[in-house]
Amino acid sequence: MSLGPLMVDVAGTALTPEDRQVLRHPLVGSVILFTRNYQDVSQLRALVADIKSLRTPSLLVGVDHEGGRVQRFRQGFAVLPAMRRIGQTFDSDASAGKQMAHQLGWLMAAELRDIGIDFSFAPCVDLDYGVSQIIGDRAFHATADGVGQLALATMQGMRAAGMAATAKHFPGHGAVLADSHLALPIDTRTLTQLADDIAPYRPLVADGLAAVMMAHVLFPAVDDVPASFSRRWVQQVLRGELRFTGVVFADDLSMEGAGAMGDVVARAAGAMAAGCDILPLCNDRAAVLQVLQHWHYTPEAGAGYRLESMRGQEGVLPSELRSSAQYRESLQWLQRSQQGISA
Repeated sequence: MSLGPLMVDVAGTALTPEDRQVLRHPLVGSVILFTRNYQDVSQLRALVADIKSLRTPSLLVGVDHEGGRVQRFRQGFAVLPAMRRIGQTFDSDASAGKQMAHQLGWLMAAELRDIGIDFSFAPCVDLDYGVSQIIGDRAFHATADGVGQLALATMQGMRAAGMAATAKHFPGHGAVLADSHLALPIDTRTLTQLADDIAPYRPLVADGLAAVMMAHVLFPAVDDVPASFSRRWVQQVLRGELRFTGVVFADDLSMEGAGAMGDVVARAAGAMAAGCDILPLCNDRAAVLQVLQHWHYTPEAGAGYRLESMRGQEGVLPSELRSSAQYRESLQWLQRSQQGISA
């Protein structure tokens, strides 16, 4: 059975019978984990192994684990700083900032790979315009060059630990006030005016970026539907102009920013028609069941190959991770990132 396009969540710290039934459905191809799925490291490792045992090829497992406000697992894991802290280091010493980004990207990825998790939705490459309710200190920097350099270093650190990066939120979420979890943000700028927001993706794509997550943001000067549902953004700009060949994620289809596209079945169909490969649908099991029952989907040639590119690779062996020199060095950079930050 090949991997399907839906990315779904599970109820708790162990799979329920309904979870197992959902995860075996051919439309499902990946699972996203949340804090509610975590009790301790041993339990999480067992949960991931159980998820992966259900199918061949095994389901992909991902998590939002950037650092700062967006880190699902904390106890037993290195508690990472918000990306703005790395940007502040970059401002005082560009070389040190890039090394910090690389080391913390490696640390995040190595700890997750140790558990068996394939990928994290990182790095965030939105620019910090100082207005976004949901981005804020998740952004590395206010400049395209700063974000591009730090995101590239983070991606390379993740890759060294065996993890593919997912850059988000294309083409940019940092200049709008509204939180797309709660409303549909509208950015009135033209494509030309969005050049700085798009610029950080160029060095990432050139270096083999594996995945991009689209934004639930409407850019009416470019298209009349949000970017996650826009062939103009996905096919013409991202795949055409930027020559990106990797996996395209929609943002979570249960978010209010996706509501303008209709019910959840229409959202899934719309995102897939726009060119998205993976459709996260989180925290709404009824919606997942509705899609599984009513959405009829024919896989695009090559989509399965792209999805396999998100599978975690071997980095440091789990038995050696915490005794490795790389791990100790990364913890030193983590400590440096925390200096001057109040608890």
